Amino acid sequence: MDLKVGQVTEEMVSRFHELNQLSKAIDVELSELKTKFNAHFDSVLGQSEKGEIRYGNYKLQRQIRKSESFHNNKTVQKLEELNLQDCIITTKQPDKQKIEAALTLGLIPYGELDECVQRKITPVIVVKETPTVK
Repeated sequence: MDLKVGQVTEEMVSRFHELNQLSKAIDVELSELKTKFNAHFDSVLGQSEKGEIRYGNYKLQRQIRKSESFHNNKTVQKLEELNLQDCIITTKQPDKQKIEAALTLGLIPYGELDECVQRKITPVIVVKETPTVK
């Protein structure tokens, strides 16, 4: 039975559900293969070493990407010890807990901060298989 709502059919919803299930299975298998490939490279080349190995018409490569960042609290503490306040950024940001407390206590009038609130709305599609109705 073709249940049409706009341009959507039962077959489309069914296909979406089927592809979503396949996608999950593919993601699991890809993750398992990546784990095996990394373990192989670790044993052949060493941990965190880039390289490539040929298998017939395929070339398996491992690239190593590195990124560095400063641990915020430790770095700020060290810079303060070195008296290098110029290397520290002071960021002003609202304290959500204190704002909520002030709203509850009536220190901030209701609606006063409405124009300041950012709302993020994300549409999510979920398809669940239901028992067949006879």
